Amino acid sequence: MTNEPAILPTAVLGGFYPVLATRDVAASRDFYTRHLGFEATFEADWYVSLRRPDAPQYELALLDHTHPTVPEGHRAALRGGLLLNFEVDDVDAEHRRLVAGAGLTEVLPLRTEEFGQRHFIVAAPDGVLIDVITVVPPTEEYAAHYTHP
Repeated sequence: MTNEPAILPTAVLGGFYPVLATRDVAASRDFYTRHLGFEATFEADWYVSLRRPDAPQYELALLDHTHPTVPEGHRAALRGGLLLNFEVDDVDAEHRRLVAGAGLTEVLPLRTEEFGQRHFIVAAPDGVLIDVITVVPPTEEYAAHYTHP
């Protein structure tokens, strides 16, 4: 007999997606649809659900931070501290499209990391950072840190 709590099986996961508490739902919707290929699947003035049509398993929701569905005491808009990673086939092409073409604010220049990423970061509404990544082979030193081939 142990004092360890019993580990119960988890529920079947039907979906998982971030919900961003935002000051401006419309501006955030415009950013993610215009620049990152999302389409609205539900839209109200206080909540927008977004999905990528080419990859419907990837969803993102935007919520007015003052809405009463957010518990009182937690109704604060994002102010940074959130990084969303978007893995793409050709990060250099996305850099040309988003930074040079669309003029998004680049907060980390395009570079290759020893741990296995070529990436850059742009600013989104509410201080959210968008990290656009192409996976590349890591250096030998970092390859040993990966738990799966």
